Amino acid sequence: MSEFPKSVLISGGSGDGKSTSLMNLRGQEGVLYLNCEGGKPLPFKNKFKRITINDPLEIFSILDQVNADTSGRYHTIIIDTVSFMMNRFESVHVIGSANTMAMWGEYGQFFPTLMYDYVAKSNCFVIMLGHLESLTNEETGRTEYTVPVKGALKKNGLEAYFTTVINARKLSIKDIDKDAEEGSMLKITDRERDLGFKHVFQTRTVKATVGDRVRSPLGLFADNEAYIDNDAQIVIDQLTKYYAD
Repeated sequence: MSEFPKSVLISGGSGDGKSTSLMNLRGQEGVLYLNCEGGKPLPFKNKFKRITINDPLEIFSILDQVNADTSGRYHTIIIDTVSFMMNRFESVHVIGSANTMAMWGEYGQFFPTLMYDYVAKSNCFVIMLGHLESLTNEETGRTEYTVPVKGALKKNGLEAYFTTVINARKLSIKDIDKDAEEGSMLKITDRERDLGFKHVFQTRTVKATVGDRVRSPLGLFADNEAYIDNDAQIVIDQLTKYYAD
């Protein structure tokens, strides 16, 4: 069983850099990439072990095998994306079922079972990517940002099952230039300055996103690290260092 929480949710809109954030993962032969988007290729060359998931229940048996393997073959597991995974569960198991109500119950239990019985027991880092949507809370009138899900899971959201939730965002250089301090985790290249924008990770809630569900263990990122480079390896390194101290 993992000695500290190693599950990370990286959420963002289309084109915000969720997939490219995986590009710098070290030891790529030890990365198990579970593709829930019909085999859609990643936008960069890689040496990941890639498996296309047709039925989300297949993930249980795959993680059983990984968790039982004492050789340490894999150090990181990626599920891309959790949004399509849940949509696929609905398509395969709910729609057309002879007992739709019962299968919606199965839908509601699938994700908690995945997190508690499989992810929590893994010694691997488990990174899930999720499509982020905005909606207006009718009670507060506030814009909220969440990975959409249906049924009973919708109330608390998938984010509630993670201790670390990062948002991938595409921001103007002028809006983040002040955060690129000497020695910080945010570095702006000459190419990014020429383009006028940068793909970043948002590590905590900021004024413009008070309705988001970004979270991380207290002190994982400094106050001036609201934005860091779009790099999943940085997050893994931070978590490893944080729990080692």
